[in-house]
Amino acid sequence: MATEKDSEKKFKEKSWNEIKATDSWQIFRVMSEFVQGFDTMARVGPCVSIFGSARTKPSHKYYKLATEIAFKITKNGYGVITGGGPGIMEAANKGAQAGGGRSVGLAITLPMEQAENPFIDFDKLIKFDYFFIRKVMFMKYAQGFVVLPGGFGTLDELFEAITLIQTDKVEHFPIIMVGKKYWEPLLDWIKETMIKKERNADKTDLNLFHLVDSSDEVVEIINTFYSKYLLRPNF
Repeated sequence: MATEKDSEKKFKEKSWNEIKATDSWQIFRVMSEFVQGFDTMARVGPCVSIFGSARTKPSHKYYKLATEIAFKITKNGYGVITGGGPGIMEAANKGAQAGGGRSVGLAITLPMEQAENPFIDFDKLIKFDYFFIRKVMFMKYAQGFVVLPGGFGTLDELFEAITLIQTDKVEHFPIIMVGKKYWEPLLDWIKETMIKKERNADKTDLNLFHLVDSSDEVVEIINTFYSKYLLRPNF
């Protein structure tokens, strides 16, 4: 097994020109993933991205809730986009298929290989090497974000969406956090520490997202929003 010193030696043996050359060729890999993603997603139609932990078991209440939310979303004419893995992602793809809707999986290649779940439409599974390209696809082709309890990856996607809307870099769309018991401690910190005490955000930023507990609330927020605004790309 390679040690840290072996890796350091290997890096030092490379010339700076070799490193620059590698970076230059990497551009083509990045372009390839963007082209594949845009080409596939442009044909899918309006979707809602659903996020949450890959560790959530089928017996968990949030797994069941994610399935229910996805089912109802597809019954209202939207497809569902997930990260393509297990847990909440699997639950959402499962609900989308049960509802007869479009079920999209944007999978990522990871060292701890996680298999794609079996509920993704065969022509709507895309595999990525780069997280940042995958996140562009989540954002560009989503008409809403539904965020169930999850870990660092879920928080990353949630806060990126909030930031891009806050800074007017994307079109405004509904961001819905599901699970009050899970999210309220985080929101209390945002209100009391980030906004009130440290003044690192404005209280109006709290209007950029919703906090709910039920699938019906999720669907109502999305439908109410698009009864006022036209569906359009987010970039």
